[in-house]
Amino acid sequence: MNNAVNNIPLINLLWVFSLTLGVIIIYACWSIKVGNIVYGTLRMLVQLILIGYFLTYIFESGNPFIVVGLLGAMLVIASSIALRPIRIKRKGLYLKVLTAISTGGGLTLGLVVFGVLELEPWYEPHYILPLAGMIFANSMNAASLAAERFETEIKRGGDYFEARSIALKAALIPLTNLFFAVGLVSLPGMMTGQILSGISPLLAARYQIMVMCMIFGSAGISSALYLTLLKKEVM
Repeated sequence: MNNAVNNIPLINLLWVFSLTLGVIIIYACWSIKVGNIVYGTLRMLVQLILIGYFLTYIFESGNPFIVVGLLGAMLVIASSIALRPIRIKRKGLYLKVLTAISTGGGLTLGLVVFGVLELEPWYEPHYILPLAGMIFANSMNAASLAAERFETEIKRGGDYFEARSIALKAALIPLTNLFFAVGLVSLPGMMTGQILSGISPLLAARYQIMVMCMIFGSAGISSALYLTLLKKEVM
């Protein structure tokens, strides 16, 4: 198989960017404020360009201290973003969600790095940073959904245990749906990227199985731990 990945000239990205512009135009025509989506688009562009340069430096340096520092920064940022849906910012919630995501995400990352892939060295940035990004991002999203749903159920008068169960189930709906759809409706990012780069579809499928299990596990553990830590807040 051909292992070369087609280069995408910057000018060619305008074709796909036109789709985003189309959505922005629809927003404007339907009298929906476009400020947030425009800001998000610009921020996405800047962030991805900067991280492209930054990761190039990280990959070339291979410094374990830089890798660990970056992992820590990812956890701090993910925990902060996870609390965005919460209307009442109670003191101590950040530490709880940071603990939850760090525990669920950290355990999952360690299991994948040392148990599944057996990386040598363990801090190989080409592997650990993309994997950590997927794990922490999905843990963040699940914890965020759990936090928002839990707050809603408590405000409706539900007790802690009922709200906890409803919140955990709601937090994992997107990933559960993905389990049903993967391979039939969609080929997820990692598998698609590996196939495009020329890797055997069977090997790509193994990696994708690893990814699906790790993001579901980290999301579930992080959400459950966060909801457990909230018990003292409402009881």
